[in-house]
Amino acid sequence: MTDKAFMEKTLELAARGRGRTSPNPMVGALIVKGNKIIAGGYHKKAGTDHAEVTALKKAGAHARGAALYINLEPCCHTNKRTPPCTRVIIRAGIKEVVVSMTDPNPQVSGRGFRELRRAGIKTRTGVLRNEARTLNEAFIKHVTTGEPFTILKIAQSLDGKIATASGESKWITGPKSRERVHMLRNEVDAVLIGINTVKKDNPSLDCRLPGGQNPYRIIVDSSLQIPPGAKIMKYTDGKTIIATTIRASRRKIDSLTKKGATVLVVKERAGRVDLKRLMKELGKLDITSMIIEGGSAISASALSSGIVDKVMFFIAPKLIGGEDAISSVGGKSPALLKKALDLMNVRTTCYGDDLLVEGYLQARG
Repeated sequence: MTDKAFMEKTLELAARGRGRTSPNPMVGALIVKGNKIIAGGYHKKAGTDHAEVTALKKAGAHARGAALYINLEPCCHTNKRTPPCTRVIIRAGIKEVVVSMTDPNPQVSGRGFRELRRAGIKTRTGVLRNEARTLNEAFIKHVTTGEPFTILKIAQSLDGKIATASGESKWITGPKSRERVHMLRNEVDAVLIGINTVKKDNPSLDCRLPGGQNPYRIIVDSSLQIPPGAKIMKYTDGKTIIATTIRASRRKIDSLTKKGATVLVVKERAGRVDLKRLMKELGKLDITSMIIEGGSAISASALSSGIVDKVMFFIAPKLIGGEDAISSVGGKSPALLKKALDLMNVRTTCYGDDLLVEGYLQARG
């Protein structure tokens, strides 16, 4: 087998931790000796053994003289709940370490490699680097910017409508698309909506997959209009966050806090919660990934503020029509087409009769 083949298996192992390792990255490890795999492992959850440690425990004495394949540079710092992996690798007698990418965490970045080399271990990097970066895109953004990786998810008709003029929107897309959205909720740390969606749809924002986990529920509510009977206020798991401004009354803040919600008072921008500032606050809470599932207003605000990294448009084969129907993205249209937002790395997937179009926002300027 080739380095690429071994690393593909390593990435497959790493992906088993999807949705469970935050704020840590997804990491897989494969121990190879004589061109044969003798052990493998992956990081299952923050606070548990890292992938390298799991694989080395399985391999035992057979790890001596073997090669270790991992998709991310091994950690070497002690500012965490588990011991540095570099020391475990050195003690195990690993001969060579093959890695996809350098750890972007400033506490590690390159230091893990140097520590291994000083111990006489050969290191190589760059095998399936792009695939490894995509797998851990949320971790990379959070550890380098302090902000969560943000996906704008929209379910719309073929002509770009998310609801009729009367506000009816359930269901534009089919069951396969909705199942994929619940898979997303199971994988990310948080779901964000605006107060208008709360008042109109009263969503639960839960994950309905068997064995799935509910994400944090984030509501952008600049003046605290949230109804006391809203479904999202009935949770007792401490994962409801309401972002507001100084215009909110202290009485309302105290009332929501007593009900178990976390209220973040964020600086205003044009009379509303500054979404860019909110991302910094959420990052401090170790929220590394998030989907926005709101209406046209919050979608427009998210795009104009530059917080969106990726878009996922679920498009149903329906034509709603009408200028009075609600478009997927509100706000004002740019005067010139060259001001439109461009996507890159676009791909399409079918879910039942619906089409998912996803891509990354190109950096502005």
